[in-house]
Amino acid sequence: MPPPPPRPRAREHGLTFGSLPTGVHNAITDVPGVRVGHVTRWSDDGDGVARTGVTAILPDDLARLYLRPMAGGPALLNGCGELTGSISMAEWGTLDSPIMLTSTTAIGRVFDAVVDATFDAVPADVDDEVIPVPIVGECDDSWLDEARRRHVTLADAGAAIDRAVGGPVAEGVVGAGTGMITMEHKAGIGTSSRALDGLGVVGVLVLANFGRADQLRVAGAPVGRRLIADSDDTSNGRGDAGSCIGVVATDIPLDARQLVRVARRVGLGLARMGSIAGHHSGEIFCAFSTTNRRDREAVGVISVDLLGDDSIGAVFEATVDATEEAVCNALFVADTVTGRDGHVAPGLPLDRVLD
Repeated sequence: MPPPPPRPRAREHGLTFGSLPTGVHNAITDVPGVRVGHVTRWSDDGDGVARTGVTAILPDDLARLYLRPMAGGPALLNGCGELTGSISMAEWGTLDSPIMLTSTTAIGRVFDAVVDATFDAVPADVDDEVIPVPIVGECDDSWLDEARRRHVTLADAGAAIDRAVGGPVAEGVVGAGTGMITMEHKAGIGTSSRALDGLGVVGVLVLANFGRADQLRVAGAPVGRRLIADSDDTSNGRGDAGSCIGVVATDIPLDARQLVRVARRVGLGLARMGSIAGHHSGEIFCAFSTTNRRDREAVGVISVDLLGDDSIGAVFEATVDATEEAVCNALFVADTVTGRDGHVAPGLPLDRVLD
């Protein structure tokens, strides 16, 4: 049985999220130059049950990104998870790597794949001192995937980078989101964007894998509790274990300090959906700006344009609204998946939710 086909996004059902307009594709790829690629691993054969994958977010070509880093900053809400490279990002305030998302047990292989791809993109005759520090975020998909088999390979991660494109972004049961669950319903990849007049675009992509069924809220309504009241059991038995990696992209000129503040606002978008950032969950975020780039070996005084702090409120609002919508998209687009040991992650019952 193949992965379930994608269902309509939240807005296609008439839901709205704040008053700000979306970008053209309502996706992180509305930020100029940003591309997304997925590789999905799905099988039920002799290699075991695979419900996993890898997703690549490319802010630019690998060589240009490494040689001319852009401003970036990480933020942490609850730390039961991993975002490799976040310490260097916090120290230097820069992003020089694609942002990769995958399952917990695949971090090492995806990390290695980015190192290989960067060496290939920046050969020794261009820079013989290239030392990549890849950004790889993870969530635990072992409720559905036989994680011990580590189905994601170096080739898969390399292919996700190669397949990265602009335009509409596949959501739900795809790439790193293939085995992910949110509020005990099938979820995975979700994305959304906001266009700020005169400033630029803010785009968010989430790998959504968090929360209990009773916590779920949609448009402020206590949907989870009502679903439980109308059903014998909507629990998949996993409880609130899980995580959420949130990535914010923008072409608004922000520095690393401001981007850390922006990244924190992803947590407010998750809270609107009912998240409490549970003990066993890793809510880890990062944000980057495609502007104000500088040569990797720049010395001396450099000048940059910068958004004034008194104007950053619109960016915060855009981030919170887009995060809320991105999680809703992950839940609305994904449908029921059966994985290892017969475990089932039910698709959100959209008719009942909308009622």
